Amino acid sequence: MKTAILALTLIIGFLAATGLACAGDPRPNVVLFLADDLGYGELGCYGNTAAITPNLDRFAAEGLKLTDCHSACPVCSPSRAALLTGRHPYRTGVFTWIPEGSPIHLRTSEIALPKLLRGAGYDTCHVGKWHLNGKFNSPAQPQPDAHGYAWWLATQNNAAPSHAFPENFVRNGEAVGKADDYSAPFLAREAIDWLKTKRDPGKPFFLAVWTHEPHYPIASAERYEKLHAAIADPEERTYRANVTQLDDAFGMLMRTLDELGAAENTLVFFSSDNGPEGDGTKGPGRGLTGGLRARKRSVYEGGHRVPGLVRFPGRIQPGAESDLTVIGSDFFPTVLAVAGLESPQGVTLDGANLLPALAGGTVERPEPLYWRWGGKVAYREGDWKIVADEELTKAELYDLAHDRAEEFDRAADEPERLDSMMGRLRAHAAEVEAEGPEWWRTAEWQRRRRGPPVPVP
Repeated sequence: MKTAILALTLIIGFLAATGLACAGDPRPNVVLFLADDLGYGELGCYGNTAAITPNLDRFAAEGLKLTDCHSACPVCSPSRAALLTGRHPYRTGVFTWIPEGSPIHLRTSEIALPKLLRGAGYDTCHVGKWHLNGKFNSPAQPQPDAHGYAWWLATQNNAAPSHAFPENFVRNGEAVGKADDYSAPFLAREAIDWLKTKRDPGKPFFLAVWTHEPHYPIASAERYEKLHAAIADPEERTYRANVTQLDDAFGMLMRTLDELGAAENTLVFFSSDNGPEGDGTKGPGRGLTGGLRARKRSVYEGGHRVPGLVRFPGRIQPGAESDLTVIGSDFFPTVLAVAGLESPQGVTLDGANLLPALAGGTVERPEPLYWRWGGKVAYREGDWKIVADEELTKAELYDLAHDRAEEFDRAADEPERLDSMMGRLRAHAAEVEAEGPEWWRTAEWQRRRRGPPVPVP
């Protein structure tokens, strides 16, 4: 039976984090490290005995492993928007992945986390994939700085032509040219340089590192390929090496926090934007779901249940594990609480402040858990989850407490429960849709969302 109490061993000091006594501004730093298409079963700490992920495995042992952590959408752009706003993708209008040139973007009318933190005295930096606008590095749409980042290095979507020495990075509005390393280590070095030489040392900081790994087009440095030399299939070998490449970049950043003496007062959250690409058996999409049903682009668990690791020294007991249900939109209100800031007034938040649960209490969710993409909807209350068509006429029902792989549809066994949940789902879906911007209602986007899933380049 689900406990949802974060193992009772978790931080009581977390709630006191905003009052830590130290030199300068005492508020905690925050690091958000986001992988791209990393599945639930990829890391050693999530049961993959063949993985070479020593840095993330060590990090898990130093903090908290979440076993019921979810992205807000099974594709990239919407889940990223939810992390920065605390709001469902259909509220923000970033309801699907954003092709280059698309009118879809994260609007400045949305109150983004880095803007709030910067306004409250934090220094802010984003490095890596952005994917929150279609007109990247153009005055036609807001760029990372418009959402509160004082320093940024980014790409619109994927690293191009691949992770190997990509050529499409932009730093603070200026094209960088060809990178001098593979994507993840290049990003780690940029973040490290910002921490050491660019940020204001008198301010707490918010640092977002959003890697391209292991999203295709995949390329892995020879030093990581060699670690997986026993794998005969070259695509499989390159994919596994790509996850190790990501892991090594993460380790570089964590060692820098130690060197700077910042680790003790830094909340670090590691996760993924959605489940793994491909079918897991051929092509570059070799990511692992850990036995969950389906993959990226699906509202079944394999599409949105992702790794979630949290470290906050002195506030989270090392080696803790929790089955608390967490979703990406929770990051926004939780970080505001850690920083001692109030949530914005007059804004509907779908995320919950997790701090009470981290102290052994319960989470009071302002809105239910609700996923939507590709003509399908998922809705969850406790351990019970509905998967339905977008018209909400056909529904399946799963008991995740006993069937995490979603193998047994319980709709016929639990008709009253299903009817009751469907009533609440219909009301919630209508409320969310009513708030979103007009662009997703246009004929083009109606066609795209109701048709076959749009292939991601």
